[in-house]
Amino acid sequence: MYSFVVEYLPQRNTKDITKEHKETQCMNREEIFKKVLDAAFRVHTELGPGLLESTYEECLHYELKLMGLQVEKQKALPVVYKEVRLDAGYRIDLLVENCIVVELKSVESLTDVHFAQILTYLKLSGCRLGLLANFNVRHLKDGIKRIIL
Repeated sequence: MYSFVVEYLPQRNTKDITKEHKETQCMNREEIFKKVLDAAFRVHTELGPGLLESTYEECLHYELKLMGLQVEKQKALPVVYKEVRLDAGYRIDLLVENCIVVELKSVESLTDVHFAQILTYLKLSGCRLGLLANFNVRHLKDGIKRIIL
């Protein structure tokens, strides 16, 4: 059973404010994305496939912190509908520098549901760039998908 927390917000155009904020905050998005990729490859090289998603998440979080990047793990993502804010339980695995959504998997193969999930997180967060990474592959390059809105 799902539980929702509902909070009524004053009416204003928050999408425009969020979009402007994200754009100015992430001028070097490509450089940050490259660092995230490098860290993911390091983690996969060290650990290999077959572990739990949470293990890869912790290790990637650690690597990104070592690089000096701002990283939030399991970042709560509310749904805002008109003036209603719903805390519906959505969580971004890793949010890097407030502009890159990283969704990690350790599954046999990525499916349409995984792509829909990261697209939803990108839309709700206002971010435009995401990384979907399946660590349960022999070569990580086969499990990496770059998602752009």
